[in-house]
Amino acid sequence: MSTPDSATAGESQSLRGLLLLLATIAGVTVANIYFNQPLLDDFRQSFPAGAAWIGAVPAGTQLGYAAGMLLLAPLGDRYDRRRIILLQTAGLCVALLVAATAPSLAVLVGASLAIGILSTIAQQAVPFSAELAPPEARGHAVGTVMSGLLLGILLARTAAGFVGQYFGWRAVFGASIVALLVLALVIVKKLPKSQPTSQLGYGKLLGSMWHLVLELPGLREASATGACLFAAFSLFWPVLTLLLAGEPFHLGPQAAGLFGIVGAAGALAAPMAGRSADKRGPRAVITMSIALMALAFVIFAFSGKSLIGLVIGVIVLDVGVQAAQISNQSRIYALRPEARSRVNTVFMVCYFIGGATGSAVGVTAWHAFGWIGVCVAGIAFTALAGWIHHATRPRMDAGAQATS
Repeated sequence: MSTPDSATAGESQSLRGLLLLLATIAGVTVANIYFNQPLLDDFRQSFPAGAAWIGAVPAGTQLGYAAGMLLLAPLGDRYDRRRIILLQTAGLCVALLVAATAPSLAVLVGASLAIGILSTIAQQAVPFSAELAPPEARGHAVGTVMSGLLLGILLARTAAGFVGQYFGWRAVFGASIVALLVLALVIVKKLPKSQPTSQLGYGKLLGSMWHLVLELPGLREASATGACLFAAFSLFWPVLTLLLAGEPFHLGPQAAGLFGIVGAAGALAAPMAGRSADKRGPRAVITMSIALMALAFVIFAFSGKSLIGLVIGVIVLDVGVQAAQISNQSRIYALRPEARSRVNTVFMVCYFIGGATGSAVGVTAWHAFGWIGVCVAGIAFTALAGWIHHATRPRMDAGAQATS
């Protein structure tokens, strides 16, 4: 006969297994966004007539991902997320098959756009984790799934480079199809159905996101803060390659790629950040994250000729940005439990707009002012995030008291 304690332990173990499955889903699917990046030279050799347009492949994938977040991610509030995940997985396999057999660059670009749209499965997995977990463990649940997503991002380029080098670029897409089919079988057996929380039609579902922005100051603050911090994070990475290529390093893009492995510290820190958000409150963790990211750019400013300094800065930067993201998402999922997919869509669209802005600012600052200019821009973005976070605190606290 089971005791209440043993039943609780069993439920905890079951939840842990589901969260690990969702983390795997997030990691395996989001990796498809980054597989093409180390394969660009291979694409150029396969389609020499379109060499000038090779950059359209990763651009198409990124644009597709942004469109998928806006057009598909909100459906998790209207329909069973398990069904959406399976349908998108099936569609993603078809898109990958088209990419693997693409006879021309135009077909590959079209397939890449579809891959980006359908790879937004991770944006169903993260809200699903918040739905499954009890409120007191929501931050840890989101952190666990985000760690899987982050590992997928970090390891995708390494895996694609290895498979592409030994088996060709088409095999990369084929291997992903096999991984997704195996994952789909596990999903059918292990992942429960979710309960839809909205009966709105598709058009009204999309339109309701604007109303959520107007009605929820917490969502606006989290989205603005997250966008600024991701802008600071994103301006660093494209410039790192330029820095390493010059004096005194003379290192190629492979070295910049290895810095992504260093970023695994952020993935490992994600569950811990979630636990801290559960115990201390997400605002305290976000304050710490802003301070860490500002510190990272100070370290970078003194490390323009030091690999060790750059490594330390990357670790601090990655831990800061991931801790902030987990805490912000933990906050927004508590605002409207019946609209978690939609509030997540608003947050992530703003997040990626911030990232695109940061990338553009970083390259511009590098050409105009050099490495120090990049570091100053990074500090400026984190300072803006800090100002938004601090200036809205009285209103956020009042709102929290009103809803408690």
